[in-house]
Amino acid sequence: MREEKVDDKLAKVLRSLAPGTAFREGLENVLRARTGGLIVVGDSPQVMSLVDGGFRIDCDFWPSSLYELAKMDGAIIISHDFKRILYANATLVPDPGIPSGETGIRHRTAERVARQSGELVIAISQRRNVITLYKGNLKYLLPDVGVILTKANQALQTLEKYKSVLDQALVNLSALEFEDLVTVSDVASVLQRSEMVLRIVTDIERFISELGTEGRLVNMQLEELVSNVFDESRLLIRDYAPADDGRTPEEIRVQMASWPSDQILDLDAVGRALGYGGNLDVLDSSVSPRGYRILRKIPRLPFPVIENLVQKFKRLQRVLNATIGELDEVEGIGEVRARSIKEGLRRLREQVLLDRHM
Repeated sequence: MREEKVDDKLAKVLRSLAPGTAFREGLENVLRARTGGLIVVGDSPQVMSLVDGGFRIDCDFWPSSLYELAKMDGAIIISHDFKRILYANATLVPDPGIPSGETGIRHRTAERVARQSGELVIAISQRRNVITLYKGNLKYLLPDVGVILTKANQALQTLEKYKSVLDQALVNLSALEFEDLVTVSDVASVLQRSEMVLRIVTDIERFISELGTEGRLVNMQLEELVSNVFDESRLLIRDYAPADDGRTPEEIRVQMASWPSDQILDLDAVGRALGYGGNLDVLDSSVSPRGYRILRKIPRLPFPVIENLVQKFKRLQRVLNATIGELDEVEGIGEVRARSIKEGLRRLREQVLLDRHM
């Protein structure tokens, strides 16, 4: 199992604090009242060892209760599930030796408690009117919903442009596959563009987490734009990764997802990640697809049948050149389905060649 990334941890936190949740309503109430506040989410032994004084409440969480209790100077302790207020007006005594870049007492305490306990700590600034989240070593300023919406819409516009370029690259690759003229460079270029699109998707998904109920329209637009990008990328890797590579398509994609932005722009690096390396001219090498991606586009053709076709013919070109009788011999394919496959491939080829020149 892979280690949880910072982005994953942040997304979980933001979903818990998203607009539309009772906890976010309580935070907004405190923010508008300009009383400031220090809130710890969690009652683990690590947290409770840092609590000194205050009084135990142990009542159901209500936004109005959080607002009223924040009028006092001390910290508020909330249960892990955000359902109960456990303590109020508590003094937090973290290890003063823990480094902190904050200057205010409230924010310095919040940062140290988060680092020492690993729990979510929220500091609401009285003067600056800002909500700051601390989780372990992570620090994040919670922006206004209007700012997030603007950023999300800008990211959607960028995504639309990148997706358009990717779609054209996929059309060009499909045409080359039908003509059996594909090089490693062609494949690496499409994988590169797919990864760039998926990185923008990750950013937008974080915005959606922050927007909560306000992000439904953004989420609908996102799903419409990238409904097939991940599947296309996975099938592309299945088509071209060397048979003796031993890695799954997901492992290869996760490897590329971990790269910094400048590395994903290096086609040689993408080619090596796919399994082609060691040769200076490897990008110019000819390669042939197994046919997963193209065959997946044929309507009503189950994936197990596609798998049987690839196992039988090994390469897309052999499937294209196979007779109806040869296709009929494959398990799961009768004469009717064999004719459907031939007709489906013919239509796909015509459509691809037409789209290529549009």
